[in-house]
Amino acid sequence: MNIPFLGELASLGTSLMFSIGPTFFTLGGRLVGSAVVNRVRLLAALGMLALAHWLVYGSLLPLDAAPSAWFWFGLSGVIGLTLGDAALFQAFVQIGPRLTMLVFSLSPVLTAAMGYLWLDERLGSLQLLGMAVTLAGVLWVVSERDPAAPVRSQTENRNYLIGLFFALLGALGQAGGLITAKFGLVDNFPVLSGQIIRMGVASLALWAWTLAARQGSATWLRLREQPLALRYILAGAFFGPVLGIFFSLVGIQNTAVGVASTLQALPPVFLIPIGYYFMKERVSARAIVGTLVALVGVAMLFLV
Repeated sequence: MNIPFLGELASLGTSLMFSIGPTFFTLGGRLVGSAVVNRVRLLAALGMLALAHWLVYGSLLPLDAAPSAWFWFGLSGVIGLTLGDAALFQAFVQIGPRLTMLVFSLSPVLTAAMGYLWLDERLGSLQLLGMAVTLAGVLWVVSERDPAAPVRSQTENRNYLIGLFFALLGALGQAGGLITAKFGLVDNFPVLSGQIIRMGVASLALWAWTLAARQGSATWLRLREQPLALRYILAGAFFGPVLGIFFSLVGIQNTAVGVASTLQALPPVFLIPIGYYFMKERVSARAIVGTLVALVGVAMLFLV
């Protein structure tokens, strides 16, 4: 069945899921810390994906997939989910979510450049303009300064620069993860099978590092002390690594990676009403204007 704008709609779904998921991860991280959330969310998502794959295809893993699919999706998982997300989570700690998302908003530009270099994807003038308008709206939202923020010391400035570096690594990981995943999605390879390979290899790599650092027992001890955090992590895993990544792979399979990654960069905009209604956060006029600008850019991408 040919669905018009399937890639674009799936990419918008990605942004929505990646707005809901981090809300639960934030609640869980306040109880057990971001490192524990990062480790457990991948395992939780892998279990959900394995069950879904068994229900759809009759097996927990796509063992009949070609070696090339395992290579590209595995590489995508390590780049995007293990290394990229680890850098992103560290950036959240160093400089906070707002500045991290500001730098992370560069990922669509990086993805479009990589798509041009390695996938020979050329975007039309209206697509490029729509991407620029969308990113301008997102950057306008996430770059809003807090007038009550204190002046940083020399040590804080160093941590600030390190945080910016980790955020840039996160953006590079996001771009590289999408590009390598697209190599695996040739010949209409099943998205769910690709997703479970990606998630499985990423989980294996992350937990190999966790066990090597002797943090495995401490991770489960923190969860036993805060059982409510596990519920938040499970909910976040369902909306983020499960539904969110599924939609993201459908998006890059059915449209140019530059367009898909731009539409997938909208969580800062979607988080405004979520923060207002559920976190009781103040919504400024600047945030509203930036949201409207981003939505205009999104509409332009659908006019192609």
